[in-house]
Amino acid sequence: MIRLTRPHIGLPGYVVVALLLAAPAGAQTSSPSDQPTFAKDVAPILQRSCVSCHRAGEMAPMSLQTYEEARPWARSIKARTASHEMPPFHIDKSIGITSFKNDPSLTSDEIATIGRWVDAGAPRGNPADMPAPRQFADTSAWQFKPDIVVKFPAYKVPAAGPDLYGNLYADIPISKDRYIQAVQTRAATPGSRKVVHHALTYAVDSDDKDVSGDDSAGVDGGDFLVEYASGKNAEVYTGDSGVLLQAGKKAMVTYHLHSVGEETDAMIEVAMKLFPEGYVPKHIRWSKQLAQPTSDIDIPGGTVARIDGYVVMHKAARILSFQPHMHIRGKRQCLELIYPTGGASAKTEMISCTNFSYNWHLNYTYNDDAAPLIPAGTMLHVITWHDNSPSNRANPDPKNWVGDGQRTIDEMGFAWIGWYDMTDEEYKAELETRKAERAKKANTTQQQQQ
Repeated sequence: MIRLTRPHIGLPGYVVVALLLAAPAGAQTSSPSDQPTFAKDVAPILQRSCVSCHRAGEMAPMSLQTYEEARPWARSIKARTASHEMPPFHIDKSIGITSFKNDPSLTSDEIATIGRWVDAGAPRGNPADMPAPRQFADTSAWQFKPDIVVKFPAYKVPAAGPDLYGNLYADIPISKDRYIQAVQTRAATPGSRKVVHHALTYAVDSDDKDVSGDDSAGVDGGDFLVEYASGKNAEVYTGDSGVLLQAGKKAMVTYHLHSVGEETDAMIEVAMKLFPEGYVPKHIRWSKQLAQPTSDIDIPGGTVARIDGYVVMHKAARILSFQPHMHIRGKRQCLELIYPTGGASAKTEMISCTNFSYNWHLNYTYNDDAAPLIPAGTMLHVITWHDNSPSNRANPDPKNWVGDGQRTIDEMGFAWIGWYDMTDEEYKAELETRKAERAKKANTTQQQQQ
């Protein structure tokens, strides 16, 4: 029997997934050759896609590095992988683009292997078949090797009270202008991960900016660097693109914090990998909140509601990444392209759909050969669903009406889009290159099949 718990509002990453009544660990140590074992079949899957978080000192509530650690959670592992809840990568691969960078999701065969292992009693197998333990630099490692780390002052969040908004400032340790190649924000402690709703980081001229806590707001005179929300992964810029980081500016994070029943220090850090000094990438990489809802969010109690948002891209562009943004009633979001052919014959293409979990604000970065190329005048259509019914386990009160707003208990529905602009000539040339590469690949595949 598995008894699932309700997710805690604001708990980032992995929530407590199960209270499990399981057979004693180590009950079976061998199996027929066609039966999966932990040592030979399951441990390699967990090492590739799970233990980066499921290890001591990381955000997951249990470690899965050894048989003794994983065995009590066997049935929960089967349930969560079969439902595609874990590992967290919630793109619907039956729709649109399915090729992404740093995709930890399991294949159908891997999910089936875990299921057969559990159904067979979760045998250990031969310990000699265990893969070598995966090595990690340390429990504080970033998702890339940073050149600089900006640490904002700690902010004490009381045990109870209204949501908190404001700004924190820190120095940027560079003496010359540089371009950012990769960036990652994190709530630096387990307690911080509970209380940080979002954090938007800017480079500003001074520390006297008066900025709203709105996570859809901009900053006059500030250069936007990166957004963070619960479970956000690193952003690695692709296609020879980057973001300018000017020397002499200060880092400012505009935060939204909420109380979780215990006094907690919110500690926010931003790491950056920089291009070599003097290097200027070919493209400026943009990241913005696009396709805001065209009408007010209106979700009666006990219902699932859809909202739509649109934005026109006035220049040709290469879309690099897609990140849905909702709050705790967020259910699903899709990104559709409406091409500028005009009239009722306008061509549309659904390129990405993802199921949503408030604990995982994931940035889905397209592989280089799959990143959408769009002509000037293309409209982005973002379709968002919110679940305010009792079937949403995270819903604090399915009887209440919900509207749009900044608080954690309010709702939003837009997408963070990463892209770079292209000239019409660059767009046409890249499109022809893409077509040629696909034709070459198809021809190679055909020859191999003959």
